[in-house]
Amino acid sequence: MNPTVLLPADFQTRMQSMLGPEYPSFLASYEKPRRNGLRINSQKISPEAFRKISPFPLEPIPWTKNGFFYPPDARPAQHPFYRCGLYYLQEPSAMTPASFLPVQPGDRVLDLCAAPGGKATELGARLKGQGLLAANDASGARAKALLRNLELFGVSNGFVTNESPDRLAASFPEFFDKILVDAPCSGEGMFRKETAAGKTWSLEKSDSCAKLQREILTQAVHMLSPGGLLMYSTCTFAPVENEGAVSYVLEQFPEMDLLKLPQEYGFSPGNPLWGNGDFRLTRCLRLWPHRCQGEGHFLALFQKEKSLEKRPLSSKPSKPKKGGKISRPQMLLLENFFEPLLPCLPAFSWEQVEIRSEKVYLLPEGLPPLPKLKGLHFLRNGLFLGELKKNRFEPSQPLALSLTGQPPARLDLSSSDARIAQYLQGQAIPAAPGESATDSGWTLLCVDSFPLGWGKLAGGLFKNKYPAGWRCR
Repeated sequence: MNPTVLLPADFQTRMQSMLGPEYPSFLASYEKPRRNGLRINSQKISPEAFRKISPFPLEPIPWTKNGFFYPPDARPAQHPFYRCGLYYLQEPSAMTPASFLPVQPGDRVLDLCAAPGGKATELGARLKGQGLLAANDASGARAKALLRNLELFGVSNGFVTNESPDRLAASFPEFFDKILVDAPCSGEGMFRKETAAGKTWSLEKSDSCAKLQREILTQAVHMLSPGGLLMYSTCTFAPVENEGAVSYVLEQFPEMDLLKLPQEYGFSPGNPLWGNGDFRLTRCLRLWPHRCQGEGHFLALFQKEKSLEKRPLSSKPSKPKKGGKISRPQMLLLENFFEPLLPCLPAFSWEQVEIRSEKVYLLPEGLPPLPKLKGLHFLRNGLFLGELKKNRFEPSQPLALSLTGQPPARLDLSSSDARIAQYLQGQAIPAAPGESATDSGWTLLCVDSFPLGWGKLAGGLFKNKYPAGWRCR
């Protein structure tokens, strides 16, 4: 076994009991190097198109159509494409929960334990700016990282919260069409990736996590609309956290049933004997590191019984306003800036624009009016478009990354251009005559046609407007 991987003795004893003759293969998997993966942002580029421009070799991950293995010597986080939000770095087996939850544009989706955003970014990309993505994490620091990743991916219809599940459930009873609960767990599937996971593991930790998982699932069921789908997942092998948690839901909520997940790619079914004996547990999935090229995961897809009553739609967001009515000069500033960009905004409507303290937001569809959400702590409601200042509008970095297509005012550079690195460090860069589609004013810097950030052109110089908190050191 790789000496850097710590497998606690109690863990090995339990795994030997669970796997029987497969245990030696399971143990041998820890002697192999782990595989690295990235997932393409399908809202910005198709997997096929990205493979044609990829700066490093890619090997398809069989269970995720937009997921790829990349070689250990590649440095995808250092390439400008990463800063354009073209892909997310994610452990290959961790791609399965969001991949197997059938999200469609227009759905109301909740990622209840969303930080740092690996699964939420995929859900947001598949919504394509339509409907609602509520992404929550109980940790304030982790919720901030979640927001950054959603902004980097160009998600325009997000509602990012930092709340406990019970407080969310009080505001969103039977509201969401699709819910993902990638629950806090004992992390046994991460022993090879994170050495600290093995050091802090114990049998008691699994029991503690199992209790928390049941509490979270209870609130998730309350928030799921009739006929809606709930994906439960963990990155642990512990039966008490997997089949045990699923058994709890089936026993406590008879309106919940399990749907069968695809059992291929080396995946194996759940084991009824590790839960309450219910045969439906075979519809769950287990990913083992000795059967597939991933660290290990568990998945269960529930469906809530449909109701005969039709669910009422929530109120639509109000028209643009600044406290009261938006002023005509402000509206003219916004119209002048945004009219050329409208073809590049996938789901823009003036009816969804709101102004709060001079900051301009594009609200997501279908979210109840904010007074009904009073008391909830949220970091962002919709897309932050920019800020109104005296006689001008200054666009935001999240707006830049949400744009698609070919904005008219842009400076398009090759990913190999040395000026890209200078821009990411916060420096002004030269722009030759005719190199930009405009000669002056706010201009979008693009990398091989993909938006990276804003600047202002003046006298052949592209003045840097990349936010300080986003810059490379």
